[in-house]
Amino acid sequence: MALDDSLLDDPARLADADGAGLLRSAAMAGAQVRSTVETAEELQLGERMDVGRPRSLVIVSRPGVGHAAARLLESLVAPASPVPVVLSDVVPSWIGALDAVFAHTDDPFDRELALSLERAARYGAGVVLSAPPDGPVASAVAGRGLVLAPRVPVPPELTLPRALAAGLLTANAAGLSSTDLGALADRLDHEAERCHPGHESFVNPAKSLALRWADHIPLLWGLDAVAVGVAHHAAYALAAHAAVVADVAHYRQALSRPALRRAATEVSAEDTIFADPEDRAGESAPVRVTLLAVTTGGEADGSRHRAGELLPSADVVAPADEIVADDAGRAAVLALRCELAALYLGLAAGTIGGAGRVAPATA
Repeated sequence: MALDDSLLDDPARLADADGAGLLRSAAMAGAQVRSTVETAEELQLGERMDVGRPRSLVIVSRPGVGHAAARLLESLVAPASPVPVVLSDVVPSWIGALDAVFAHTDDPFDRELALSLERAARYGAGVVLSAPPDGPVASAVAGRGLVLAPRVPVPPELTLPRALAAGLLTANAAGLSSTDLGALADRLDHEAERCHPGHESFVNPAKSLALRWADHIPLLWGLDAVAVGVAHHAAYALAAHAAVVADVAHYRQALSRPALRRAATEVSAEDTIFADPEDRAGESAPVRVTLLAVTTGGEADGSRHRAGELLPSADVVAPADEIVADDAGRAAVLALRCELAALYLGLAAGTIGGAGRVAPATA
């Protein structure tokens, strides 16, 4: 990967490189959340799902953004839910009229999902679908479920805010959570402003993160279950935009792998300002440990302290150090930051974008 990091602090070249407007689309995360809330209100999601506590909430995980969104939603809702929260690739065979189902997809022709949702609707389950309004998937629940169609057009790789908002609204309506979606949207707007392309790398948290990941293999290790969910989305974004493969795990699981743990410890110890990049010529890219943290409290503080002792040189990204928000708000902010970092890295490396990547000739 030939990284042109000078592009990140040249707004004109950066805008030229981002001809598809991906950074602008990502910055519309708050708008995606608000438009989803408006759609849900118009469809009377709250009233239609308020039919008593469901027997279970089934979250269907589909390829693309839907995979990470489902994991993140499950990690946010399940711990405090009074009923089982089930994560599944398709609707389980035992689905019935007492269950609620949520699914997100950006593929309106996902036949497997369409058949699965059609069965759930036929058996009387409460179905909420976040998907395009046309195609077999939406038709599968027509008249028997709710389809929250997108109103803010963004590429499929950038629809996590809409997917997460739709899932949280479903959980709220079913009485399984009480997330303030308006506050979450405000937090996303604030993060988008902090990560604006016009802000230089040393004050832009997404650009700073991109530079930390550049020329490394990111090890995205969560300090809590919600952070692991965010890490899955970060890995998806890095692959989608920067062609970078990242490792994702809970930090305790990560450290149970001796060889990778040793590599992470050794490289972290050697990675100083005095390191000579020429010494690594011909070697594979070194790893970079990024510890992600979302939840707060005694247990979270203990995990962070233990991880810090074992991996003292690891980068720690914890929105709770910067903002006041609930778990969902912190998770959404962290996911957006990682997504923007992946976009900046992709633009600087030329895996996305085009014009503007080549530095201007100097006299």
